Order: sequence, then C-alpha cells, then structure tokens
Amino acid sequence: MSHAPGAAAVAALVAGLTLGMAGVVGAGAGSLWPTAADLAALRFTVLQAALSAVISCALAVPVARALARRRFLGRGVLITLMGAPFLLPVIVAVLGLLAVFGRSSIVSDGLALAGLPPLSIYGLHGVVLAHVFLNLPLVTRMLLMGWQAIPAERFRLAQSLGMPPAAQFRHLEWPMLRAVLPGAAVVVFTICLASFAVALTLGGGPGATTVELAIYQALRFDYDPARAAALAVIQFGLGAVAVALGWAVLGRAGFGSGLGRRIGVGAPKGWRRGADALAVMLAAAFLLVPLGAVVWRGVGGLGDLPAGLWAALVRSVAVALLSTGVTMGAALVLALAVARGARGAGLFDTVATLPLAVSGLVLGTGLFLTVQPFVRPEAVALPVTVMVNALLSLPYAYRLLLPEARALHADYDRLARSLALTGVARLRWVALPRLARPLGFGAGVAAALSMGDLGVITLFAGESGATLPLYVHRLMGAYRMDAAAGAALVLVAASFALFALFDGMGRRAATR
Repeated sequence: MSHAPGAAAVAALVAGLTLGMAGVVGAGAGSLWPTAADLAALRFTVLQAALSAVISCALAVPVARALARRRFLGRGVLITLMGAPFLLPVIVAVLGLLAVFGRSSIVSDGLALAGLPPLSIYGLHGVVLAHVFLNLPLVTRMLLMGWQAIPAERFRLAQSLGMPPAAQFRHLEWPMLRAVLPGAAVVVFTICLASFAVALTLGGGPGATTVELAIYQALRFDYDPARAAALAVIQFGLGAVAVALGWAVLGRAGFGSGLGRRIGVGAPKGWRRGADALAVMLAAAFLLVPLGAVVWRGVGGLGDLPAGLWAALVRSVAVALLSTGVTMGAALVLALAVARGARGAGLFDTVATLPLAVSGLVLGTGLFLTVQPFVRPEAVALPVTVMVNALLSLPYAYRLLLPEARALHADYDRLARSLALTGVARLRWVALPRLARPLGFGAGVAAALSMGDLGVITLFAGESGATLPLYVHRLMGAYRMDAAAGAALVLVAASFALFALFDGMGRRAATR
C-alpha cells in the first residue's frame, strides 16, 4: 500500500498546526514578557487545574473501588453513564450545575428556607466544581479498569492467607493506584489547563481568569493581538509541559495474568459495605442530579426557543459532520501507516499526538491573527472551526484505531499480499470491515466533541454565525435561562444522536 496518504495526512496536520502557531509566535514575539495580570491568570490556571486534578482523583478512588468489588442492580447502567460527561457539551454541564448550586437553584432554595444566604458558584470554587463534575467519571473509569486488571486470584490468595483489608490494600491495590493515579491526574490537569467554556461562564473576574480566558478578552474586548499572542505562547508551553509530564508518569502495575474472574467475590462486609454504598450513591447523585435538572428545566423551556436556534443547530451539525470526516480520514491513514511500519512511522505517531499540547483557542488565535489582515474573520468562522475541531479530535480517534490497525496488520497482511490486494481494494475488503467498530465509535466521539465545542467559534463568529453552544452561551448572557435550558436540551439530544448514529453504524458494519 502506498505511503502517500499517510504522508499527505501528516503534511496537512503539520500545515494546520504550523499556520496556527506561526501566527501566535509571530505576533507575540515582541511582547512575550508577561504583565502582572498575565502572571495572575497563569497562577489561577495552574491552581484550578491542580485542584481539579487532585479532588477528582481523591473522590474517584472510593467510587471506583466500590464499583470494582460490589455487584448491585443498575451497576452496568451507572458505569455506562460514567462516560456521558465526557461527551456532554461543557456549556450544558454548567447549566446543570447552575440549576443545582446557583443562586436560584435547588440548594439555594433549601438554604433560604433555613434563613441562610444563597450560594455563589462563580469564581475558583465554581470552576473547580465544574471540572470535578466533568472529570470525576473519567478518572473513575480509568481506576475501575485498573482494579479490574488485578487478577481475582490475587484477592482470593490474600483472603486464604488471612490478610486483613488494610494489608490487601497495601499489597494489591496500592501498587495499582501508584501506577494509574499519576497518569489520571495528569490527564485531568491537562484537560483543565485548556478548559475555556467553564472559565468563560463561571470565572471571568479579576481573580478568576485563566490564560485562555485572558486570550479571549485580549482579542474580543481589548483588541490587543500582541498580548493575545503572548498569552497563547504561554498556554502552549503549559500544554506541552503537561503532555510531556503525562508521558513521563505512565506506568504499569505488573500483576501478571489471571483467569478473568471478577473480584466482587469475598468483598469485605460490615461498615465497609456501607461505605461503598455511600460512595456510589453520592457519586451517582452528584452526576445525575445536574443532568436531570437540565432535562427537567429544558423540557419546560422548549416552548420558549428562539427562531434563530434552528439555524445555529444546522451550523453545528454541519461543522460536526465535516470535522468528523476530516478527523477519521486522517486518523485512518495515519493508524494504517504506523501499524504496518511505513517509512516515517515514528514521525506519524508523534505528529498525531501533537494536538494534545495545543488548545483550540490557541490555534484559533493564531489563525485569527493570520487571516485577519486579508479577510474578515467572520467570513471564515465555520471553515476554521471545522479545521480546529478536526485537529483537536484527531489524537482520540487515532489512539482508538491504532491497536486495531496493528492487530489487522498482524492477522491479515500476509493473506492480503498473497491475494495481491493493494490500494483501494485492500482498504475496501480488508481494512474497513475489520476496523468498522473503532471507526464508528471514534467518529461518534469526534462528532459529539465537535457539537459541544465552545472555543474557537467565540473568536470568529459574528452575530449571525453562531453555532449552538455559542447560541446557548449568549442566551445565558442575556439571562434568558429558560430558553437557554431548552436550547441546551436540543444540543444534548443532537450530540448524543450523532454519537449513537456513528457508533451504531460501526457496530452494524462490524457484524456483517
């Protein structure tokens, strides 16, 4: 099979990243010395990301442990729902948290009955709360996989030796946590460094401004491209350090193989059973009550939807479909090239991971500064959003495809060569049928992430070019909360419908 598609995908990816970063570095080269406000934004960014990572990991440990060693009705559904916040548009999650913890919320109403003042969710605590809500399920799933990787025979042996639960934790569970937790913390830290929508809606004050929010303010309100570029360089440096740290801390617990039995048998009873039940119930309430509030309030707001919402929905779906096509095409050729050891495979693998170090707003800033002298940014808002969303989704899709592509090459390469299957014929008859399941799942994830993105579009879109997440944010800014809730419900439905569509197509194709 020719190496040209892989090389072309790498060239396009490098061109997009280079164009975006060149605009940033070129405009910011003369003003890289940070001001006092920039340093304050940098401190707040690192602080909220560190707190979010520590709290998410600390809360996820008892929840994942309880899910690993207990069996109860609805456990499978709850574990499945743990994946929902990753696909949930951030602006919708914020609306749910405001409905539960805001000034006119369930909790504040209860405090008012007790004669206490209402809660304020804005500021550092609100940003951290939102990040924990979004990332706690992710860390729980990562730790749950770590617990499930410990062979059940190790626990049975420990029980037969009369080991108390504390000793079992020290000798079996702690080595796994020591291997998995640092990587999970770095993942959350990296995600929170580049979290723009949460800071835009729940931060924003002088003491609660992230670097990305400062970039947005410098371009949209102050129109200071040099300062925006300097901040974007700082943000890129933060992301690169976080990704490098993530590679450095990845580890394996190394328990060896087992017989695949579940570890729930012989789980400790007594007060530990009650503690596990409490951990699961609190986590389920923390995750499901805000989602339920979005649905409840959204249904009531469906009658107050503005006419412009449907045009915004069409734009969002179009952007999601186009960016998903670009993402999956690039991910497929890169994964196939790396799997068969094509020339430059190491470069392909590195380049496919590079977007993890770059936030969408940083790329958008560079592209904004590049095109602004030649064309109105509003005129290229949707094409730029498509390109940036495709770049940011690529690492996820590529990592989903790579293991399956390697297995495909190991199992079918000889047969394909003996049948003289090359090029399009090999892709059609060998690669696509065998990779249908990860292709469908990856496309669903990419489409859902693109549907919920509220980043680069905030820099480029004019009054009439908003996508649905930006439309929801504008309704919130106008204090039309019922209409915003209804629009958010439409956004959630569209995001999960696209995910279900692509994932279902992949699963159906894989079973033919």
